[in-house]
Amino acid sequence: MKKNITIPKEYRLTFCEEIQELDSDGYLLEHIQSGAKIVLMANDDANKVFTIGFRTPPQDDTGLPHILEHSVLCGSREFPAKDPFVELAKGSLNTFLNAMTYPDKTVYPVASCNDKDFQNLMHVYMDAVFFPNIYKKEEIFRQEGWSYAIEDVDAPLTYNGVVYNEMKGAFSSPEGVLEREIQHSLFPDSPYGFESGGDPDHITELTYKDFLDFHSRYYHPSNSYIYLYGDMDMEEKLTWMHEAYLSKFNKIEIDSRILLQPAFEEMKVETVAYPISESESERENTYLSWNVVVGESTDEKLYIAFQVLSHALISMPGAPLKQALLEAGIGKDVYGGYENGILQPVFSITAKNAEDEQKETFVRIITDTLEKIVSEGFDKDTLRGGLNSIEFQYREADFGRFPKGLMFGLQMFDSWLYDDNKPFIHLKSDETIAFLKDMLNTDYYENLVKTYLLGNPHTSVVVAVPKKGMTTKKDEQLAQKLADYKQSLSVTEVEKLVADTHALRAHQEAPSTKEELEAIPMIQLEDIKKTPEPVIYEEKEIFGAKVLHTNIFTNKIAYFNISFDASGLSMEELPYLGLLKRTIGYMNTEKYTYTEINNLLNIHTGGLDADFIVYEKQNAQIEDIPEVRFDLKGKILYDKTQFAMELADELLMHTDFTDERRLLEILRETKSRLAMSLNSSGSSAAALRAMSYYSTAVAIKDATHGIAYYHWLEQMEDEFETRKSELIAGLQNISKRLFVQPGIVVGYTGNSEGYEIFEKVLPGFLVQLPNERMGEKQIAFCLHRKNEGFKTSAQVQYAAQAGNFRKAGFQYHGALQVLSTIMNYEYLWTEIRVKGGAYGCSASFARNGNCTFTSYRDPHLKRTYEVFKKTPEFMRSFACDDRDMLKYIIGTISDMDTPLTPSGKGVRSLNCYFMGITYEDLQKTRTEVLTTTVETLRGLADLVASALEQDYVCVIGNEGKIQESDGILKEKLPLFNH
Repeated sequence: MKKNITIPKEYRLTFCEEIQELDSDGYLLEHIQSGAKIVLMANDDANKVFTIGFRTPPQDDTGLPHILEHSVLCGSREFPAKDPFVELAKGSLNTFLNAMTYPDKTVYPVASCNDKDFQNLMHVYMDAVFFPNIYKKEEIFRQEGWSYAIEDVDAPLTYNGVVYNEMKGAFSSPEGVLEREIQHSLFPDSPYGFESGGDPDHITELTYKDFLDFHSRYYHPSNSYIYLYGDMDMEEKLTWMHEAYLSKFNKIEIDSRILLQPAFEEMKVETVAYPISESESERENTYLSWNVVVGESTDEKLYIAFQVLSHALISMPGAPLKQALLEAGIGKDVYGGYENGILQPVFSITAKNAEDEQKETFVRIITDTLEKIVSEGFDKDTLRGGLNSIEFQYREADFGRFPKGLMFGLQMFDSWLYDDNKPFIHLKSDETIAFLKDMLNTDYYENLVKTYLLGNPHTSVVVAVPKKGMTTKKDEQLAQKLADYKQSLSVTEVEKLVADTHALRAHQEAPSTKEELEAIPMIQLEDIKKTPEPVIYEEKEIFGAKVLHTNIFTNKIAYFNISFDASGLSMEELPYLGLLKRTIGYMNTEKYTYTEINNLLNIHTGGLDADFIVYEKQNAQIEDIPEVRFDLKGKILYDKTQFAMELADELLMHTDFTDERRLLEILRETKSRLAMSLNSSGSSAAALRAMSYYSTAVAIKDATHGIAYYHWLEQMEDEFETRKSELIAGLQNISKRLFVQPGIVVGYTGNSEGYEIFEKVLPGFLVQLPNERMGEKQIAFCLHRKNEGFKTSAQVQYAAQAGNFRKAGFQYHGALQVLSTIMNYEYLWTEIRVKGGAYGCSASFARNGNCTFTSYRDPHLKRTYEVFKKTPEFMRSFACDDRDMLKYIIGTISDMDTPLTPSGKGVRSLNCYFMGITYEDLQKTRTEVLTTTVETLRGLADLVASALEQDYVCVIGNEGKIQESDGILKEKLPLFNH
């Protein structure tokens, strides 16, 4: 074992073992008195993680586990402030801070690189889950869950609540409706058959008593799973947990077991309706989904083997199930996967944009294709590529901004929750992967298909059919239901509801006391680094090309980024760039089919992907044409550098765009996935659109991956037969002009050993590129304020307002980052989330002057814009003491100092280079953050007012709300036209 840990006597060591894959020592313990289950993962990672989770099987669709997850973080015994979670977000150096509700568990993870801060986070979270203020303050339940809302006796009665509105948004998307019905169809007798997040039609059935009973039943150490990861004094943490919390409880029997759903005797078929807007068609808008329960998640071999099968059958380009359905005209997009985060994992395949009457053909094609695979066998390279890709991901352990210790812990729950003695089986992957490699040349995978997919009656077919007017009808029915209920009440009872509404608002508006806030521990200014992380790239040159080398340890994985200058394209050509990035590697080339390309990439690399990025110099004017780049990004082991460069040349220089059928498939799939994104991430799409009214740079982004791009894709699909030659010629022309030597910039992240190899190989790639310059920058947009409202079938809104303070003559200041923290966790949080019931809200201020305000899954529209507009008024009267100011500064630094993975550091190097940001700029901003005062923030009120007065707004949301938005929106039009 790498670390010698003394286990305190209050704990029983079940076993310990070295986990070589994670360079960690794993310990499984039980707290003897309380029965708490604990895993320690000891290693040298400074980014420490603590998680406490509970098994919380839902018993109905009221969303009780979800509402409780929100509520326990609204004050506790030792930390009685109204929202300790927000106080931590404002004033800790956390690298992760959240809570999540899953179908069968609720988890509360935190992470930090600072020892004192980590202890503070642990303390607040442990107190929150075991001693929350929910028993003292019913207002918490009414705010986070649901409540009646009525302003006066003559006003209409409505519902409000953060979770209630969040789930109205979730149930507005067809994918959300389909996923819910799939679970219900497969698990009618199991907790998985209920919606742990809550169905808006049933959330209002939850009583305060049932809410409290659920907490008292399940939030006990005997039902808890505690996880500590990283470089810390484990003995000290165990002793503290015992003395502060676990010793206060005695072990009890809690039946929270997740019982197996008995297998079906025959396949089930279920149909569910989902809402569409009036502009959308009921033709070719049905979802067909085939779903099967596959074993148990405690089977470590199946756990990875079905990830391989999901890749081979559905996910990879040209996968047989996907291809068979598309060629038969069953849907225009086919997707699926393997959900293994529950006791009984589910394998699914879904055809989107299909017809209800195709369901029998849909099932027949799936079974025929699977039978053919069993009979003829898989392509072994496809299996090998899928397995190698999974192995690369395991070894790389790059989860972006999420701490890897957090992700390891969440994966551990996939087995530990169902078998107390199996926390590590999915983390110790080497042996399983070695076994699955040995099975590649046998019929093992074919037999899995035969046993679990073909010979398994625990299957369902779910049909989700579109229905116009469904949202309007539901709104009318709800309004009538509430009107009838109000009518049934006496005058005294209605007055009581009005009084309750005002009392809840008074509770929400009343600030926590100074004593309550000071109870929440905080680090001090001296605990914060005064200097930013260095900008560590070196500018070099290889064969005439500029190379930015980020020289760091990467465990022999090289990350490279070959960036081409696309600024010479015309405005009309921009959407082609969006499509081009989806075709590189996904169409045939001179040497390979796109299936062969995918296999080669997965067998020999960690992936090659095209991307499109718009960079603005930090001192650019908003009308300036920005740096427009088209990138080919890859990750490889050092010894695969030569292979990767040869394949990069094949993809960039020899892609065949003339396969019309394949091009249409890509066009349809791109449109489908973007529609899903617009449905689920409406706030970012609305903000992008609002900024595109005045910014050339953002108009380019909108034209290549925003709403404008989606509408172009709609048009190209509609007119494909008449415009396919134009589309092919456009892609050919752009790629020919784009992939040239002049203007190329290469980013490389890896140590000197890897760079020496790259330095020798890169010239062979560069010499193949033409030495012709694309041309001068020519992108030009006719920018004007559109202020659009995009109507959908959603029951909530995604609102955005934007402007540019540099346009009004103001300059960027680091205190704007502190202001963003205050907006996100103070002013907007209180006004839009707490009082308004929206699930999310944010404000951001960029170096280029762009300022955006957004709301997410928001029941309001006009009210939200009033809140946005009153921001300068809030700022001019803003006041706080020194402790609060320190808290805002700490929270801001936390966001600035999020630890980066090796690949993330390489991306940072490129961003700094293209945006012209130096280390001195970063230091200046950091110093301005650290020295921010109340006066500094008040002085920014005119800056924010100048941006908001420009009045660039965009909303995506409910048809009715948008139609009623006169005075805010100029244009009201459908988001989706089919």
